[in-house]
Amino acid sequence: MDTSVNGLTQKAAAGSEWCEVTPGEQFALRTSVTETEGRYTMIEVIAEPRNGVPLHIHANEEEHFIVLDGSLHLANGDEKLVLSAGGSATVKRGTVHAWCNLGDRPVRMLILFSPGHMEKTFRLIGSLKDGDLSAIAELADAGGSTIVGPPPFDNVYSVMSPRPKQ
Repeated sequence: MDTSVNGLTQKAAAGSEWCEVTPGEQFALRTSVTETEGRYTMIEVIAEPRNGVPLHIHANEEEHFIVLDGSLHLANGDEKLVLSAGGSATVKRGTVHAWCNLGDRPVRMLILFSPGHMEKTFRLIGSLKDGDLSAIAELADAGGSTIVGPPPFDNVYSVMSPRPKQ
């Protein structure tokens, strides 16, 4: 199986639309909150090496990570984990956390938010034009997520310090 981001995107794109969060990180909605009567939303994320997210808190949701390919570094409160393909972890609501791909190839993962109302934020992020990164932070805050600091990993691209567009 082709594990490059382009290969995964082409195969997966047949049933969904891929959206860019920042250069090097994209997502596709896999299960909608409307399908689960609000219980959860599931997105698939592909992140290039050195892409990640800043420290943040979800006020209303648990966030469940399932790694499909590659490896994921996760800061979950005071704990730091490395999850490889088949690994999973849950971040409880109200817990400061961040994730990053420190590996040498893309990480592909499913992220479930329960309940599933973060879907609205991701749909809005997907609709942004011209990569308005300041708007992403505002949308997240409006959706109950608060960025509380930079990524806790060195030399990481995120909405706070995006990878240059190629």
